[in-house]
Amino acid sequence: MKEIRSGTVLRARRENIELHTEDGLALVGELALPADREPRATLVTLHPLPTAGGYMDSHVLRKASWRLPELADLAVLRFNTRGTSSPRGTSDGVFGDGEAERYDLAAAMRFVRERGLPNPWLLGWSFGTEVALKHGLAHPIRGAILLSPPLRRTNDAELAAWRDASPELIALVPEHDDFLQPPEVRERFAAVPRARVIAVDEAKHLWVGEKHVRRVLDEIVYAVGTAETSLPTAVSEDQLSG
Repeated sequence: MKEIRSGTVLRARRENIELHTEDGLALVGELALPADREPRATLVTLHPLPTAGGYMDSHVLRKASWRLPELADLAVLRFNTRGTSSPRGTSDGVFGDGEAERYDLAAAMRFVRERGLPNPWLLGWSFGTEVALKHGLAHPIRGAILLSPPLRRTNDAELAAWRDASPELIALVPEHDDFLQPPEVRERFAAVPRARVIAVDEAKHLWVGEKHVRRVLDEIVYAVGTAETSLPTAVSEDQLSG
């Protein structure tokens, strides 16, 4: 058995993809699927703030794509929102401050429908949580999982819209977050009493450290319900990529 470390990549079918928005942009991305079976649910990931270094390879999202197809039967779709660059490439357009990114999310959800990917969930981190909260209810999703929500761009009406909506809403909030800490998030989410706010002891906004990454991935899988948690911390040789 091999211990899963920060750089461990597990087997999957990985495909470089391109999304096309209604306003004429091409967005670069990657789809990761279980290696030898069909996915049971889909994570549509929304990365942190691109003007502060966020992109589709931000580490928690990258590790989700490296591990969860194999460990939890999940499809993981990552992409650079408009104007964002990563080693995969640069998406067309310019940063839209969370508003124009509604077209980016719509393009991702159209891709999910066209590929027949099942049970889509949004997984947003920081800025990505704003895109999920502001625009997610326009799409047929099972739920939204929010990592480190800053709630800087989401107004009270947009948040309150989730109160009676059917998709689940789960927020993972670091104890030492740089923007909003658990008590403040609970206060803001009082408008959505059914939302589940999970405080994560010792963690910070960037979820640095394998302990915190594992906690995040466990909570994701617990929410979508496709595998037992806690996830394995070691795998066999044949589960490793290539």
